[in-house]
Amino acid sequence: MELPVISNNAPAAEGGGCSSSGCGTAPDALGHLPDHIRAKVQDHPCYSEEAHHYFARMHVAVAPACNIQCNYCNRKYDCSNESRPGVVSELLTPKQAINKVLAVAAAIPQMTVLGIAGPGDPLANPARTFETFEQLSARAPDIKLCVSTNGLTLPQYVDEIAKHNIDHVTITINCVDPEVGAKIYPWIFWENKRIFGIEGARILIEQQQKGLQMLTDRGILVKVNSVLIPGVNDEHLKEVSKIVKAKGAFLHNVMPLIAEPEHGTYYGIMEQPEPTPEMLQDLQDACAGDMAMMRHCRQCRADAVGLLGEDRGDEFTMDKIDVMDVDYEAAMVRRKEVHDSIIEQLEAKRGSSAPKVEEVGIPADSRPVLMAVAGKNGVVAEHFGHAREFLIYEASPAGVRFIGHRKTELYCGGMDACGDGDIVDEGATESLLERNIRILEGCEVVLCSKIGYEPWGKLEAAGIAPNGEHAMEPIEDAVLAVYKEIAATGKLSPAVDNKKVA
Repeated sequence: MELPVISNNAPAAEGGGCSSSGCGTAPDALGHLPDHIRAKVQDHPCYSEEAHHYFARMHVAVAPACNIQCNYCNRKYDCSNESRPGVVSELLTPKQAINKVLAVAAAIPQMTVLGIAGPGDPLANPARTFETFEQLSARAPDIKLCVSTNGLTLPQYVDEIAKHNIDHVTITINCVDPEVGAKIYPWIFWENKRIFGIEGARILIEQQQKGLQMLTDRGILVKVNSVLIPGVNDEHLKEVSKIVKAKGAFLHNVMPLIAEPEHGTYYGIMEQPEPTPEMLQDLQDACAGDMAMMRHCRQCRADAVGLLGEDRGDEFTMDKIDVMDVDYEAAMVRRKEVHDSIIEQLEAKRGSSAPKVEEVGIPADSRPVLMAVAGKNGVVAEHFGHAREFLIYEASPAGVRFIGHRKTELYCGGMDACGDGDIVDEGATESLLERNIRILEGCEVVLCSKIGYEPWGKLEAAGIAPNGEHAMEPIEDAVLAVYKEIAATGKLSPAVDNKKVA
């Protein structure tokens, strides 16, 4: 069976390239894990960098209430225009959630994971959350179950989590110092009263650490999310990473603060700066010395459906699901075939002899180069003007590694030239194309399947080399090939570090 296509017009990657975790001497991000844990995450798109190219996830919004207030959060229950945690288009009852999961899993056989992540906190809505999990365990036993929580009430629900075979839990831990926490959390609701400031932060931190230890003692996999807030916890997150690793968390996801004023959050209204991509990468690299880092997070909505980086939620609104005829038992047969096929090909890909950096003539003292890739499903597959995000890869003598992603805005109107119709918002000082190019600052190359004349010229003027010569190739192979081309020009000398490649 061929590796299946996961989304419309998005071809799957072929075997024979480097894995998503890197090629050459770059380490496998999950290579330190025992085999039984690797087996649990190999098809989990939120836990495995490689799996997110092939497997899909979904969230169901059954948990509206929250028991803490975060300065970066503003929950919205009927919004289809924002893509961030805490936002949903429809709140669901457990029964509606089950119907939605079965419909999505039948229509998207690559969907392997169901998570409850809001729009509030799942453990502040325990009856709705665990009723949903209980029914799913019985009706869709092939789907992995996950829960994301702020951790305030986590210790009292660890037994319940284990009872429902939820073996993946994410805890958002932004600090381990109550004084830092008081700058992030105005209050918590604890034992029927609202507790403010440092005392509230202290209780939250104690509960988070206790719950984390209890989960790992039970053999439940824990990923820790942390929001990087410049000037608040940026340096402190290094300590957070050390502590959560010591307590057994196996993956740390440091995410950038989202603080757009239009979202209505405290930080947004107060103009709290968001971290730059360079700041995020530097902190992730610093924490990576302590534990595995997640770099492919998309900070999904609480009702997200599909691959990371895409959202097919509009296809599965309740009015559409109510008229669907879903035979889930039949769908399970197809789902197993698809899963087995993907895993088989990924294992073959991992075992293939991918080209090493030293084998393609890259000098050992060459400087690293950042490249932006308009990719999907592990290949260079997107037109520059159609990309809503660019995957950022670093090529160096150590190999090719995934750094993260940068969201851009769709500016192409569909013309072949793709750029002649570039949009300028009323009152804006730059066009969408110019804004997208600014977002790619620091990258020296853009890889895409196709690009128009106007963006080509503007990219070159910004010191970024456009490249459309590796369309439909595995991303890591394409990045390595371009790195070799740059090396042949002599522009990888450490003496020209930070120089843009034209």
